Amino acid sequence: MSKPLFIISSCYDTYSGYGARSRDVIKAIIETDKYDVKLLSQRWGNTPWGFCKDNPEWESLLSHNLPNNQLPKQPEIWMQITIPSEFQPVGKYNIGVTAGIETTVCAPDWIEGLNRMDLNLVSSNHSKKVFEESKFERRNQQTNQVEGMIQLQKPIEVLFEGANLDVYKVINQNQITNIELDSIKENFAYLFVGHWVQGDLGEDRKNVGLLIKAFYEIFKNKKTKPALILKTSMVGSSYMDREEILKRIKMIRKTVNSKDLPNIYLLHGEFTDSEMNELYNHSKVKAMINLTRGEGFGRPLLEFSLVKKPMITTNWSGHTDFLKPEFTNMLPGQMTNVHPSAANQWLLQESQWLSVDQGQVGHYMKDVFENYKNYTENAKRQAYYSKTEFSWDKMKDKLDEYLTKSIPEFPKQIQLKLPQLKKIELPKLKKIESNG
Repeated sequence: MSKPLFIISSCYDTYSGYGARSRDVIKAIIETDKYDVKLLSQRWGNTPWGFCKDNPEWESLLSHNLPNNQLPKQPEIWMQITIPSEFQPVGKYNIGVTAGIETTVCAPDWIEGLNRMDLNLVSSNHSKKVFEESKFERRNQQTNQVEGMIQLQKPIEVLFEGANLDVYKVINQNQITNIELDSIKENFAYLFVGHWVQGDLGEDRKNVGLLIKAFYEIFKNKKTKPALILKTSMVGSSYMDREEILKRIKMIRKTVNSKDLPNIYLLHGEFTDSEMNELYNHSKVKAMINLTRGEGFGRPLLEFSLVKKPMITTNWSGHTDFLKPEFTNMLPGQMTNVHPSAANQWLLQESQWLSVDQGQVGHYMKDVFENYKNYTENAKRQAYYSKTEFSWDKMKDKLDEYLTKSIPEFPKQIQLKLPQLKKIELPKLKKIESNG
């Protein structure tokens, strides 16, 4: 019996958060063995291309790519993994998959995109809530009269981004063969992982600028200091990208009134999943810190939680689905508008996200450093919770459940077979002689 054609358009072959999400979803759908899965490979901004060839465990996905990225026919099932404004219904049944939104309000064209699909899957309860609550007046462009409301009308479900437990786990130090931190003289380092995107100091989404400033201020002039490792980039792994980040760090350093400052180290470039796990497990990396203003999900936070080390982050948005305040240091803050320097077509100035309480940042950064053992037991509990509730296998089961429940039965093409007819023998006619 032929399987329904399931075409997935995504940036699965890129080094990006959406690329990682796409690979996980595609692999899960292929493994159900219910569909004829074909892929349309798309770019994701300026992020590097060619992830699957660089990572052999994912190279098999390339065999599913459609030749010349051309549709052979209308698929029974069409899925797009991207931002909702790009969703288009191409198949007989259409599914949109998006990480979602990092603020309190999305753009109207995102809601319109969600309404073009038959089913929408988002990464967190935060994203689902924002999409369900975002409503806009639809006005006539000529008369400016209100003609209706733009609001979510199509089904939406939460599909979390499960971690691969075969990759992200505790390993021994002798298993760390690709990550070398010998140039870091400190034995205690905080780790930040994430992109340093647009925004003035303290206004970028991941709050990298504020983190650097706070780290310098908190540990300046201290006899014993930790290090801060930044695994970051802006858009890619180029030399220019790296130099711009080093320039930003130096500019922030100049604003601190001291010549006795802690060290900050930059890790720049693309890492494989196993290399990231080695970094998380390295003996010098003692804790993760992320002062993020908002997350659609927050994959690095989930991945790091599995290595049983303490974490410091904010208590708002997507990552609160899997990080429990009783096990993790979740910092409070105030909701503030997106700063003009950080706003774009997706992050609206009229929307809000979290501005972390800087006093709490100082308290926890000092206390985790000075009283580390007080935090390790809860870190183990968080790791157990992440492992049992947010694995890739659990995500796969949840996805299969949604697809089985939602995708309709499609008419099947059946070859018409007529019964074999016997040859008809006509009776022989006698010739009638004429008398006349």
